[in-house]
Amino acid sequence: MVLSFGGSERKWCWSYGAWLAGLLLITPCQRLSGNENPPFPGERGKQLDLACRDDIWSREPKTFLEKFVRVSRDQVVAFALYTHENGVLKITAQLYPLKPEEPREVRLAFWQDGDWREVARAPVIYPGWSAHFRLTAWDNTRRVRYRVCHGEKASFEGVIRPDPRDKDEIVVASLSCNSNADRGDRQEIVEKLIKQDPDLLFFAGDQSYDHQEHTAAWLLWGWQFREIIRDRPTITIPDDHDIGQGNLWGEGGIVADYPAGDSGGYYYPPEYINMVHRCQTSHLPDPVDPAPVAQSISVYFTRLRVGGIDFAIIADRQFKSGPKGKIPKMGPRPDHVTDPNFDPKSIDLPGLQLLGNRQMAFLQRWTQDWQGAVMKVMLSQTALCGAAHLHGSKDNRLIADLDCNGWPQSERNRVLRVLRQAAACHLCGDQHLAVVVQHGIEEFRDGPFGFTNPAIVNSYYGRWWSPADEKPGGRPIPGSPLPWTGDYFDGLGNRITMFTYANPELGTNAALRKAQRDPAVNRGDGYALVRFRKSDRSIRFECWPRFADLSQGDAAQYPGWPIKIHMLDNDGRKPTGHLPELQFQNVTDPVVQVIDESNSEILYTRRIIGKRFRPPVFSNGPFTIKVGRDRPDQIIAEHLTPTPAESALTVRISGQ
Repeated sequence: MVLSFGGSERKWCWSYGAWLAGLLLITPCQRLSGNENPPFPGERGKQLDLACRDDIWSREPKTFLEKFVRVSRDQVVAFALYTHENGVLKITAQLYPLKPEEPREVRLAFWQDGDWREVARAPVIYPGWSAHFRLTAWDNTRRVRYRVCHGEKASFEGVIRPDPRDKDEIVVASLSCNSNADRGDRQEIVEKLIKQDPDLLFFAGDQSYDHQEHTAAWLLWGWQFREIIRDRPTITIPDDHDIGQGNLWGEGGIVADYPAGDSGGYYYPPEYINMVHRCQTSHLPDPVDPAPVAQSISVYFTRLRVGGIDFAIIADRQFKSGPKGKIPKMGPRPDHVTDPNFDPKSIDLPGLQLLGNRQMAFLQRWTQDWQGAVMKVMLSQTALCGAAHLHGSKDNRLIADLDCNGWPQSERNRVLRVLRQAAACHLCGDQHLAVVVQHGIEEFRDGPFGFTNPAIVNSYYGRWWSPADEKPGGRPIPGSPLPWTGDYFDGLGNRITMFTYANPELGTNAALRKAQRDPAVNRGDGYALVRFRKSDRSIRFECWPRFADLSQGDAAQYPGWPIKIHMLDNDGRKPTGHLPELQFQNVTDPVVQVIDESNSEILYTRRIIGKRFRPPVFSNGPFTIKVGRDRPDQIIAEHLTPTPAESALTVRISGQ
């Protein structure tokens, strides 16, 4: 189908090919009876998504969610999400449950010449009640009003923003962990975000805590955030609670033996998992490697560029090995270590996976492709270290928690080395404890920074950073108002430098829940903002309490924030020498790559500022230098060793 819009062609596809087929596993227009022919197979599927089954109209609602999803028919279009990347606009429209006689189709319209013009239609997919649009040849320089319509009266409107390529500072809001202990609105966060006007929203997971009721909980999340998601690109990625598990070690899609998940795999039927993926990730750019994993469970890892900031979107639990049966049990749970004689090296076993080979291959390619990119960031669900000591209450101290991505340690370091090549930082959620750390690999502070955002509502499972000896780490952060900053080993033996943290002042989950809407109590909840400034490559980490008063400026942030770093601080290695200065003749801000010939390791691939660059190195070499406008596709020198400061190479990039 070819659409003419604004003088240019728009091509629209009903199907995303094999990837979308993997998400469906059910005929889009099929209508199933919730009791006689449930949408999810087997015993495990019988109790899933009951509040949004298509037979709800034949029974009286009893639970909060069952009542919440029964809206007036002019409100059945709940919300919409979008991104645009590389000329492709993708929109997901989320609907409340439809009645049997209502049409299973939605319409997409754009505002043009003073009127709404329909540009596409899409089927409503059940279970999940979502509809999906994909438009190619998208002109991302224009601001376009959109409207998603159902029937005669229901609609949801928003704005598709142009790519902010001309803005110097790109602002990202990072949020996660939307506890169902509070079913109310999120106006205290949404109103602040509207004022702060981020260019991109990143929801890092646990949008839902209603394990067996994803669709209803997803609709509640959309109702809570619809006023901020309607008019800017939004990344949502599911985490363990979204797919119905206490924790997730996906292990490539195998079947888990129980919902705690520590055996590895997914507990609920793949049809349910794919419904969650479809609703939360179909609006993201197409997966870079769309082949499903075991049980035909879909994948969604991909990239999104916004205003020159290049985001790698990673499913950091989908391929990760589960601990049960692979390592000895050293505490009350397979993933909780309380044994004081625990040796972290004993569980860093060969063959264990973290991101998996497919995502690692993608990350390596991503670090070397700088088309449309000035700075790079990895987005995922959880942290690459164990930056918490107390879990659930101040009486529960763990030596190590295998639910974080600090384990397996060798794979964690492998990820960090790849991120370091691109001087990329890491943003994530999950931990219910906001921290900024700099990771160490071989030495303290030689790796990238990681920012874990606070929980949106921190009453589900509190965590605290609280060293047992209550002493500052090595080289505490100068000027910090907090007592425990500096260099530490986490419980898994990983090097981390704690820059700042936001501990709740209360000591139990019950106390946190009781005070969850009291603005006078520090619960450690809220959201993060990250400001990427392209002109000087600076990064500013901000952490805002849920009930912060923006009129107070930075004083309203959690103590220790904001933290400002330079992009190159994400590579903390200390140079032992430099190669000849590169003096570019026919290109500005090119990409430079340096390779250590002794082991073929890529030391880094980065876009420099200007036309002159003296490459730092960390050994005697020899080294190869490759350059290019957007990719390092031209070798300009080989067998180089560190040289005196006055040496230089004149470089002309071919084809420029």
